[in-house]
Amino acid sequence: MITIKQPGLQTSVQDLGRPGYQQFGVVGGGAMDTVSLRIANMLVGNAPGSAALEAALAGPAVVFEEDRLIALAGADLSPEICGMRVPMCRPVAVKKGSVLRFGRPVSGCRVYIAIAGGIDVPEVMGSRSTYIKAGIGGFCGRLLQKGDRLPAGEASEAARALTDRLLGSGSGRPFSETGWSVAEECGTSLAEEAEVRMMRGPQFGWFDEESRERFFGGAFIVSSESDRMGYRLKGAGLKLAHPRELLSEAVVPGSVQVPSGGSPILLMADRQTTGGYPKIGQAATADLPVIAQLPPGGRLRFREVSVEEAQSALVRQTNDLRHLQAAIELKMKGDS
Repeated sequence: MITIKQPGLQTSVQDLGRPGYQQFGVVGGGAMDTVSLRIANMLVGNAPGSAALEAALAGPAVVFEEDRLIALAGADLSPEICGMRVPMCRPVAVKKGSVLRFGRPVSGCRVYIAIAGGIDVPEVMGSRSTYIKAGIGGFCGRLLQKGDRLPAGEASEAARALTDRLLGSGSGRPFSETGWSVAEECGTSLAEEAEVRMMRGPQFGWFDEESRERFFGGAFIVSSESDRMGYRLKGAGLKLAHPRELLSEAVVPGSVQVPSGGSPILLMADRQTTGGYPKIGQAATADLPVIAQLPPGGRLRFREVSVEEAQSALVRQTNDLRHLQAAIELKMKGDS
């Protein structure tokens, strides 16, 4: 069991979402940075898609009511316990009564807090992810609040053994970590400027030549109005070559819509299921985690790629994560 002492900003329970329901008007949702979620879960012996906590820019204060193995991945928001820095991207055993807090953002936007056994809230349509607009999933279908108590599932045998070994070292500290970690290059880039692989959208040809060139040649800045639904991008406006109307059609994470004002919106995890704005581009799925870690004010550029190139990037990313999981499992067995 864990207790939320302070909620932080936009802290919620997220897993890999609920695919397969968009035809019924239910978004897939889930973690914005799926790579960081997977890595954090791997480090505590969970299945990669287990439910964890996601927070943006300002992390929560979390009280652990029992000894637990945890891992942090994604944004570096200066995590600490009792004033001592908690390392990122490695297994950390925390003692009962310890309080995990966060300070100033150092890099990235979203941090993932995985707990051995996962966050054991009820599943809704096959997922524990919070979808706030519908009030489903997570903890009571909402962002976490002060005083919320969340149950943790049963930790794996390897996680329990590693926890006992780390806390049995007799250091006297409120937590103890392994001597190994996941290399920085294995995780999501936390740079404040990103190059995103982008395919042409279905209405790319509707835009005038200058706008098409600007889309792939210029830079855009993430607006402070961005959220889990979509990133509003600031930059030179994009214009249609001729006035046209579009019937609403399906949209997916990474779709770039352009409203009449000309400022593009890059749709993210909690986007709507359909949209009626023309779509000038479609971001590669493999790069959505990088976009998710851009804070307000972050810059991004789009590099045109083919569908085949985007698919290959996702296959490589998936294979890399599988290899990483196998390596982590071996390390955990060796350490326990």
